[in-house]
Amino acid sequence: MTVRTPQVWLPAQFADLTDLPPGLEYARWDGRSAFPSDPAEVEFYAPPLTKDIDVIGRPLPRMTRLRAVQALSSGTDELRAELDRLPRPVTLCNAGAAPAPSTAELALALILASLRGIPESVRAQDGGAWRPEVFPSLYGRSVLIVGYGAVGSALEDLLVPFGCAVTRVAGTDRDAPRGPVRSAAHLPRLVADADVVVLSVPLTPQTRQLFDAGMLAGMKDGALLVNVARGAVVDTDALLKETHEGRLRAALDVTDPEPLPPGHPLRETPGVLITPHVGAFTSSLWPRLEQLIRRQLRRFAAGEELANIVSR
Repeated sequence: MTVRTPQVWLPAQFADLTDLPPGLEYARWDGRSAFPSDPAEVEFYAPPLTKDIDVIGRPLPRMTRLRAVQALSSGTDELRAELDRLPRPVTLCNAGAAPAPSTAELALALILASLRGIPESVRAQDGGAWRPEVFPSLYGRSVLIVGYGAVGSALEDLLVPFGCAVTRVAGTDRDAPRGPVRSAAHLPRLVADADVVVLSVPLTPQTRQLFDAGMLAGMKDGALLVNVARGAVVDTDALLKETHEGRLRAALDVTDPEPLPPGHPLRETPGVLITPHVGAFTSSLWPRLEQLIRRQLRRFAAGEELANIVSR
């Protein structure tokens, strides 16, 4: 009787990844070229590092022996929808805390850039103008973190030197090392007191358009909304209205739709700063992803439960 060796597909970017557990057969795929082996033999799939769900999902219907998918991002809403269409259960894991330091770093950069008027200064520089203005400081401001997981807690660490009054929100009331975490039921009251609101929640049916017209209207005048979660957590039309009127500012690493089509009014709205969904992608991310893949494959080879499971 022939004993099958479980096959593993890894992204082509992991070509130099070493110290992988024995007993597994490895192949690398870049998402563009031909499949590196028969998808029907693959049991563990780490998709190519791309945001194109069509690329990620292309081999899935043929992966009839697939048991586990290891996403390389924190958000897995689109990938989870692809797996839900398969006729068999597959364990889906996200990247856990690996992207958190980079995403929190960008969140802080967006806060500082928006509060201190960096976009306005860049536009003035491009036009050859010299326009000194007085902008708000982050020091001593009240910051509401909506989605107090790995990214939210990492951001709070970065905010410590600024002496901010941080309020934390997650799915349920609980205690955290830095203080209490409130449930989302408290949001309407909490947003009214926050100078800065940072969104770092996963996209779920409960969080889709969590910040709708009513929630945005409840924010204080002049407040800053920072979104490093998913674009659909915010009602784009409602946000456009609030920012176009100048009542709120926004700093967005994610949008809905994404990418924003040319000519979309959010691109031209004063007080709106947009980055192209790059929160996690820094030079420090790759070593953390390699460590994650190595740990997960060791668990998989040993028949142990994987970490960071988000669905089966």
